[in-house]
Amino acid sequence: MQANNLNLRWELKTFEKLTPTELYALLRLRSEVFVVEQNCVFLDMDNKDQFSYHNMAFIGEDLVAYTRLIPPKKVYPYMSIGRVVTSPRFRKQNIGRKLMHESIQTCYNLFGEAPIQIGAQLYLKKFYESFGFVQSSPVYDEDGIDHIEMIKQPDSV
Repeated sequence: MQANNLNLRWELKTFEKLTPTELYALLRLRSEVFVVEQNCVFLDMDNKDQFSYHNMAFIGEDLVAYTRLIPPKKVYPYMSIGRVVTSPRFRKQNIGRKLMHESIQTCYNLFGEAPIQIGAQLYLKKFYESFGFVQSSPVYDEDGIDHIEMIKQPDSV
């Protein structure tokens, strides 16, 4: 299926407003990519979903991309975007770029124009740099995958 020919439908919900079907879809997508595809055994349900906003992109009824938006001072000093994921069936169609643009703007709308901090997989450093994120920590291991922290100032890119 080509995303270029289909409209992305964005849904933003708090944990309490997620339907059981939406919660199942987002947990399934996260597990499909972060656990199965990346062959990484970790507990995805980390008790951060309850205080986060869930940014979901649908094509029809299919969840094709997702991020978790976290308020400032819950995980990092700054607001955060995490669990950035695009369905393997919909990759190479710029949905990931659209997802990040939408997530950054939504963070600013929710929490004000302030820095955004992320914990990024190292191999995605250039992708996040293209949105104005700058590495702010040394490389560290998280669940067997190299990560770095990055921060985006509100006036960058």
